[in-house]
This record gives sequence, structure tokens and C-alpha cells, in this order.
Amino acid sequence: MQSQFETKRCRTTQFLSTLNLYNMNALRNKVSMIGRLGANPEVVTFESGKTLARFTLATNESFKVNGVWQEQTQWHTINGWGKVAQRMQKSLHKGQEIMLEGRLVNQNYETKAGEKRYSTLIEVTEFLVLKPNTEIAKEKSFQESKNN
Repeated sequence: MQSQFETKRCRTTQFLSTLNLYNMNALRNKVSMIGRLGANPEVVTFESGKTLARFTLATNESFKVNGVWQEQTQWHTINGWGKVAQRMQKSLHKGQEIMLEGRLVNQNYETKAGEKRYSTLIEVTEFLVLKPNTEIAKEKSFQESKNN
């Protein structure tokens, strides 16, 4: 017969094990990033009624090389489906800064020449506009006035 202490310890161990399993599954293939749209989303509605929004997102990294700051920009292909795609179409525009969450999707295809090609894209599940259009317009106006 187990003591009360052993029973509580067993329940705690089971709970922690379940919690750990849940966290591991929740973190599997998850991407979060902040960047700027390189173009307005291209939206396609298929015969099946499904909607796809696609655009590119630029992310920047800064780092030092021999004491000099360098900046590197990476471009990511972003896809959104269904209601997410419809929201993207209504609220996203070139230059906006957004935060997104989604998953990595690896694709491969064969060219007409028979070469195998690979690409990775991000399929968005949620996004948030960090800088509204009004702020982007103000920045552009300020930059244009500085250049004149």
C-alpha cells in the first residue's frame, strides 16, 4: 500500500510528464518573426473557394565584423490561407512592419529540365500589424522632405 506522500509524488510526476509532452508538441515546427513586407500581398482564390495570400517579408540582423557593424537582410516567402489570407488582403501593404506566427513548410519540385528544386516558406497562422499605414505615410513624407 502506498503512503499519501508516494501517491502525491506519483500524481505530480504524471502531471509534469503530461505538461512536458504538451509543451513539446506546442513548440514543434513553430516560427515567430518580425519584418517588413516587400510587396503588397498577392491574393488568389481557387475554384474550390480556398483563398491564398502570398508575399515576401524582409528580416534584418545586425552584427559586428572586425568592430564594424554590418547589416544583413533575409527574404522569406509567406503564405496565408482562408480567413488569414482575407485579413492579409484587407490590412497589409508594402513596407508595413508586422509580427507573424506560423510554421515552416518545405516544398520540392522538378524543373522542365528535370532538376530537383527545394524551397522553404512560412505558412502563417496569425499576424499583427506593428506599424499602421498612417505611420508609414508620415515616414515617407518626412524622407521626401529631407531629400528635397
